[in-house]
Amino acid sequence: MSPRGVAVPDIRERLFAAAERVVARGGPGALTSRAVTDEAGCSKGMLHAHFGGGLDEFVAELVLDRFSRTAALAAELPQRAGQETVTANLAAVGTALLTSAGPAMAGLAVTRPGAAARFRDAMAAGAPGFASVQEAVAAYLTGEQRLGRVAAEADPEALALALVGTAHHLLMTSWPGAPDPAAQLHRVIAALAASGAAR
Repeated sequence: MSPRGVAVPDIRERLFAAAERVVARGGPGALTSRAVTDEAGCSKGMLHAHFGGGLDEFVAELVLDRFSRTAALAAELPQRAGQETVTANLAAVGTALLTSAGPAMAGLAVTRPGAAARFRDAMAAGAPGFASVQEAVAAYLTGEQRLGRVAAEADPEALALALVGTAHHLLMTSWPGAPDPAAQLHRVIAALAASGAAR
């Protein structure tokens, strides 16, 4: 336990990681301020000291942080045109979408109205999220199309929407203990490849 008045390095990430472990074990209903700080091994007031809006602000910031990381990863995707395979590159982004803000984390923003409102406001203000990832995937597929690795008649924007929309659906409808959503997403990516849209 961190002593009172002693600075804790990287406290935001420490609390975020603790929350992910709490939710992975017990689902969204297990998440309380006390559960997070106990899991993080810090004082009970630490969460409220860093997130003045309490648990709702904390949850919204956690989900936004995880989506931001995924968007940053996706932003690098267009530079990968011509490398690896199209299927492997799309699978990497799809997997990142599901793991960086896994089903339990995404569910938190839905089950807590205050957090959901903060999350929606941040998205409306331009915080990186699904739209950013979709744009990056479309740009990547356009690059692959120019290289002849995606069929000339393919629609990169529609393919990006299909991939990101599937990930969004799986995030919003999965729960801890449900069948692995990554397996379902990879089936969609494989279907795109088999149709000749991606090679």
